[in-house]
Amino acid sequence: MTEGRDPGGRVRRPLLERVGLAAVALVLGSVFGGVALAAWLGGEIFLAAMAGIGCLMTLWVGSLTLFRG
Repeated sequence: MTEGRDPGGRVRRPLLERVGLAAVALVLGSVFGGVALAAWLGGEIFLAAMAGIGCLMTLWVGSLTLFRG
């Protein structure tokens, strides 16, 4: 009865769902990265920093979704 559960008792997501969510996070992270690069090149340092933070956070959560499930 504990098949597919982690030690905390939560039900793990199926692998296909985790890969799909990580792919969505990768796409959104690349969009944030593009905005950060464009803002940096345009001289908008604050916007570049905020978009860069958004990029890193999105990729971080995507990797957590993929590996922790």
